[in-house]
Amino acid sequence: MTSVAVLYGGISAEREVSLSSGRQVIAALRQAGYEVRPVEVGDDLAAIVAALTPKPDVVFNALHGRFGEDGAIQGVLDWLAIPYTHSGVRASALAMDKAAAKAVFAAAGLPVARGRVIDVAELEATDPLPLPYVIKPINEGSSVGVRIVRAGDNRRADIAAAWTYGPTAMAEEYIPGRELTVGVLEDRALTVTEIIASQSFYDYESKYADGGSRHVIPAAIHPTAFAQALDIALAAHRALGCRGATRADFRYDDTAGEPGRLVLLEVNTQPGLTPTSLLPEQAALLGMDFPALCAWMVEHAACRA
Repeated sequence: MTSVAVLYGGISAEREVSLSSGRQVIAALRQAGYEVRPVEVGDDLAAIVAALTPKPDVVFNALHGRFGEDGAIQGVLDWLAIPYTHSGVRASALAMDKAAAKAVFAAAGLPVARGRVIDVAELEATDPLPLPYVIKPINEGSSVGVRIVRAGDNRRADIAAAWTYGPTAMAEEYIPGRELTVGVLEDRALTVTEIIASQSFYDYESKYADGGSRHVIPAAIHPTAFAQALDIALAAHRALGCRGATRADFRYDDTAGEPGRLVLLEVNTQPGLTPTSLLPEQAALLGMDFPALCAWMVEHAACRA
């Protein structure tokens, strides 16, 4: 029987999301017939290594955010020569760094939002872009820290003063329209989901709270835009050098009619696997239930040592 250690929890701002994902994965893998070793991750790296001794056949990486999604734990697992799910060190680090990922996407000819990296002190002094614009941390996921600054908004200095995500931030043009996402499994883009958030945008609360958002799957958008979203998601997955499962997030500006403008926001190399997550929902639509999805990830695990 294949032994699988599930890493979940972690020390990022997304710990609670990861705990939820991990619990789901543990139950699903047991249902699929694997020998499962749960490993709740904290800040003690030696304890993680000890929990992986003796070595499992595979590590299922259910961590989210910094140290779990940015190449850090991937490097440890490569060092230990243990195959693991999802992307390797380089792709994980690139995808987590919004500035680096945007450069890769632009070089590949993929559509990205206009923007630049700013010093947070600059935000306190003046608007870095024409209004409206978005301010986001460079190395966080799950919309942690994302703020929209609109015309007439007087929160700019308050956002800068309360900023806890490092001395720099990403400033981007605000793209009106709709929120779309596309899951990818290795060499296959699954489908397009439209996300209708209960808040003004798809923030952390909308992603993980019961009733925080409504998913329209498949998205009711123009067929040309639908096909383009699938193509761009797969191209972004390949441009970063990802493996296994990813999820690409888009804004779709159809305010002037369809087909509208698609803008690639980011690629998630550790898509959520919680009860409200999008990738499992897309896989289920195509006939792959949650235990089968988790088993697919285990069977496509690899070691990049």
